[in-house]
Amino acid sequence: STVFPFFADPSNLDLLTPPWLRFRILTPVPIAMEVGSLIDYRLRLHGIPIRWRTEITAFDPPYRFVDRQVRGPYHEWIHEHAFEEVDGHTIIIDNVRYAVPGGRIVQRFFVKRDLEKIFDYRHARIAERFPAPIPAPSGHGV
Repeated sequence: STVFPFFADPSNLDLLTPPWLRFRILTPVPIAMEVGSLIDYRLRLHGIPIRWRTEITAFDPPYRFVDRQVRGPYHEWIHEHAFEEVDGHTIIIDNVRYAVPGGRIVQRFFVKRDLEKIFDYRHARIAERFPAPIPAPSGHGV
């Protein structure tokens, strides 16, 4: 499958990130993906410049990898990227655990909406790059 290698290459992150975030990787490429790798980014959210450093805390090709924010806007951000092969196709599973400054109010009225828009964009780009197969019709025609 070409899905895991695509996601495990940090230089592809900008293809999955909405342009309004003005996302840029600051770490020189190529970046070796392995446990302990550090990757620095910069982006803008609502016009506010944000610097973000992530550490790869698990790397188990072709099944999963995990990145954890070590510097950035969240109190906690842990993103597990999991890949499951089913009937010759790859299912992509994103599990994100995060905590924000300002607690539930900030999360509910600001962060949740932003993350939904960002992940909606990401899912649309993934669907374009890795289109799902059209299932064969079942049953018999009349």
